[in-house]
Amino acid sequence: MIEQLSIPTEAGSFDAIAAGPADGRPVLLLHGFPEASVEWEHQVATLGVLGYRAVAPDQRGYSPGVRPQQPAEYGIATLVSDVVTMADALGWQRFDLIGHDWGGAVAWWTADEHPHRLRSLAVVSTPHPGALAEAMRTDEDQHLRSGYMTEWRQTPATERRMLADNAKALREIFDRRIPPSKVDEYVGRLTEPGALTAALNWYRAGRPGGKIGRITVPTLYLWSTEDVAFGSAAALATEQWCTGPYRFEMLEDVSHWAVEEAPEAVTSLLVEHLGGH
Repeated sequence: MIEQLSIPTEAGSFDAIAAGPADGRPVLLLHGFPEASVEWEHQVATLGVLGYRAVAPDQRGYSPGVRPQQPAEYGIATLVSDVVTMADALGWQRFDLIGHDWGGAVAWWTADEHPHRLRSLAVVSTPHPGALAEAMRTDEDQHLRSGYMTEWRQTPATERRMLADNAKALREIFDRRIPPSKVDEYVGRLTEPGALTAALNWYRAGRPGGKIGRITVPTLYLWSTEDVAFGSAAALATEQWCTGPYRFEMLEDVSHWAVEEAPEAVTSLLVEHLGGH
């Protein structure tokens, strides 16, 4: 049911997986670190069966055809531009956008900058960037949780540490929450020359130049109680940053890796959200 796609853009060709009829309602799904498009296999397949046209790309740095070397080429404005450019290449005027982890951050910023292009927004794990920034300043728990972001900006020490001993540190990020075969696939991708550095450049690109505003498009936000990266302060405050229709769902006893750890629950909520908008 799942197809392999190549999405040509001026920046290069993005690899992607897809399912569903060509004329189905378009849905774009953005993965996080240190994953890839196949994070969304379950959701893409299900949406395809339901008649949606679901496409999940390997984003900038993860697609070999779009892997610039400089951190400056991974700024949030560029990542948002990639989303719109891919949608244009697919012939989509309006589409539903779904993101997880870094893909969630890009999805929030895309919804802020291009609300007219989105029918709806759904984000897994990642709180609204405004809510996260405030929590990092005022909530000690979130400040501690976000410490890895500073650590991973170190180069090339981070790459050496993550890939040492058969990528032990990289594997441990997943905390045994997803199938070992998927972990092997992600590690295999990131051990390609330059791949891990490209993925870490998302952290090294620096802070966004502007401020993100409140989101007006219909939004679903899914947060897991065992998420090690994002605590409850930012998760609960995200509602304050959404002025359009908003729904918050909490996944009990599920980790940051909810998309693959609890695929049926996540997919069910996404399908319900899409059906309502």
